[in-house]
Amino acid sequence: MAVPKRKMSRSNTRHRRAQWKATTPRLAPITVDGVSYLVPQRLVKAYERGLLHPEG
Repeated sequence: MAVPKRKMSRSNTRHRRAQWKATTPRLAPITVDGVSYLVPQRLVKAYERGLLHPEG
């Protein structure tokens, strides 16, 4: 595990942490039983195979 050689200042720590941002999932349209839904793209196949059921 990496261990810092020197103490990092509070200002540098906060500037580094401020760069991290979560991204929203890309939504893809699918049709299940004649109803259209927007679901995350990585789950489209699971919905098509019937492994997951859209809510609503």
